[in-house]
Amino acid sequence: MGKAGLADLARLRVLVVGDNPTFHRVFKGILRALGVQHVYEALNATVALREMYDARPDVVFVDWRMEPVDGLNFVRAIRNAERSPDPLVPIIMLTGHAEAQRVKAARDAGVTEFLVKPVSIQSVVTRLDEILYRPRAFIRAPVYVGPDRRRRARDHRGLERRGRHFEAHRVIDV
Repeated sequence: MGKAGLADLARLRVLVVGDNPTFHRVFKGILRALGVQHVYEALNATVALREMYDARPDVVFVDWRMEPVDGLNFVRAIRNAERSPDPLVPIIMLTGHAEAQRVKAARDAGVTEFLVKPVSIQSVVTRLDEILYRPRAFIRAPVYVGPDRRRRARDHRGLERRGRHFEAHRVIDV
C-alpha cells in the first residue's frame, strides 16, 4: 500500500464489533498503527447497529463469537434487514476458526472478507487493500445479498455469461 493508500486509511471510518474489550484495545492499536484515525467500537450487535447509523462506517470488522447475537447473524441483519443502515458496507469477519464450513457460512451470509485470529498488521492491510482497491460488485438476489462471491474473472461465454454486468461498486439486482 503506497502513500495514497495510507492517506485513504487516515480518512477511513472503521467500526469494530465484538464483546472482548481486550481484543478491541489490541485491534484498535493495529488500526491506529496503520493510520486509521476514526475507529468506533461496539461490544454487541445492538450497540453496533446504533453505531452504524451514527458513525456511517466505511468498513466493519465483526467478531464471529459474541453474545447475545453472534457476528454471523449481525452480518445477515446488515445485509438483509429492510431498514439496514448500510447493506452495502464491506464487512470483515474475525474468527479464531478457519474451517471450510465457517468460511462458507460467512461467505453465504454476505461477509466481504474473512480474517483469522490472531491477526497481524499485514493481514489487516491485505483485507483493507482488497476492499479499497479491488472491490467486488455487490449482488442483491432472492437467496443472497452481499459481494460477488467470484474472486477471479472467468472466461464464460454464451447466455449464461453474467460477468459483463459486474463492475466495481455496482449493485446488481438479480
